[in-house]
Amino acid sequence: MTSPTITAAASGTWTLGDRKINRIGFGTMRLPQTGAAFDPDAVPRDRDQAIHVLRRAVELGVNHIDTAAFYFSRLRSANELINRALGPYPDDLVITTKVGPGRGPSGEWLPHATPERLREQVEENLRQLGRDHLDVVNLRVLGPHSIAERFGVLADLRERGLIRHLGISNVTPEHLVEARKIAPVVCVQNLYGIGVRPDQDDFVDSCGEQGIAFVPFYSIAGAGRDGGAGTVAERDEVTAVARAHGASAAQVRLAWTLHRGPHVLAIPGTGDPAHLEENVAAGALRLTEEELTLLDAAHHAADAPAGS
Repeated sequence: MTSPTITAAASGTWTLGDRKINRIGFGTMRLPQTGAAFDPDAVPRDRDQAIHVLRRAVELGVNHIDTAAFYFSRLRSANELINRALGPYPDDLVITTKVGPGRGPSGEWLPHATPERLREQVEENLRQLGRDHLDVVNLRVLGPHSIAERFGVLADLRERGLIRHLGISNVTPEHLVEARKIAPVVCVQNLYGIGVRPDQDDFVDSCGEQGIAFVPFYSIAGAGRDGGAGTVAERDEVTAVARAHGASAAQVRLAWTLHRGPHVLAIPGTGDPAHLEENVAAGALRLTEEELTLLDAAHHAADAPAGS
């Protein structure tokens, strides 16, 4: 499952807004540093390596890249790496970013953005990426409160041509209903994976019924979250399926999310060229009904201990 000849096209396609993309994309959260994401003391990643990984991703057919202005380390910014590696951008490349959270120069988290600050964050992403518009902007949400005012700001920027399409992240079904009354929503980006948030299953299905992409984050890391894969014990069921296919646990986790529906997109992130090719190759991994049943059972046993 690690052949470099396997491209992102093996994962199938989805039309995000008005752009057809391959369902295996690339997330840049881990690109600016090694180790845990958002750790102010993390070692910045080698610049040439980061640029190589981005260019290799595009060579492998990745045409959906997920980023944010708050993805940075002491020396590296994901947006600026994207700009340096891929500009001028290929016509078929969709760059999705997110606004709402913010980090200070030292990496500390700031209060969630006010409506005025949201406008500044959009402009910040435009400047760092070197673009005159953003393909997709997700409003990252914290808490159950109304998002109408802040989503309305992004809807206004969409009307002005600074944003092409809108999405929402870390949200509930109620947030989606609220947002769609204001402007079209092309994607929902939530925490989801094997054994992580099984309560999201109905929401995943509902998004598909509405023609909205569901984009899980931490689908490989699972409960490890910012720390990445390998920080918690792997589930025996995942290991067994991986062994049967001669694949890695990460590939099985990615394949399982893609099997959840044609509207589910994957955005695995890495700064390692070998891991990149492995992640892309996961789009070609086809799981049997028996394997899916086994993994589904592991997913719904989320409260049970992993490993034995």
